[in-house]
Amino acid sequence: MKKTIWLLPLVLLFGLQVVAQEHYTEGPVWRITTIRVKPNRMDAYLTSLRQSSKPFFEEQKRQGLILDYKVLLKETKNDPADWDLAVIVIYKNHAAMDGLAAKGEMVRDKILGGKQQAHELGEKREEIRETISSDLLQEIMLK
Repeated sequence: MKKTIWLLPLVLLFGLQVVAQEHYTEGPVWRITTIRVKPNRMDAYLTSLRQSSKPFFEEQKRQGLILDYKVLLKETKNDPADWDLAVIVIYKNHAAMDGLAAKGEMVRDKILGGKQQAHELGEKREEIRETISSDLLQEIMLK
């Protein structure tokens, strides 16, 4: 009887996972950050991304920490509070993010020169942009 009581939750748990996987297979994990650039500051922000973020992402990609990254420019605005750019970082899976903070710090130190320089860069960026959202999404491939 005791074995049956413990077996039922396990069957239900794994049964639900099988049903969920019936429709799709899991793909990469995407971190999408949307940003509103302050008026007349787009050039300064894009320069900052090109000079600091691009080398950072390229090094992460070279080291296999990320699969890819993208920067998207929104061409439509529904209202003045809408976002302007999306910065996307693509990871192989959720496990690829384990220990990422420590690995990212090593890349940061190599590319930006250290924690203090990264902090100063962040403060400068706060003057020219506002982060609207940062979402983690799982890409799925329909079967």
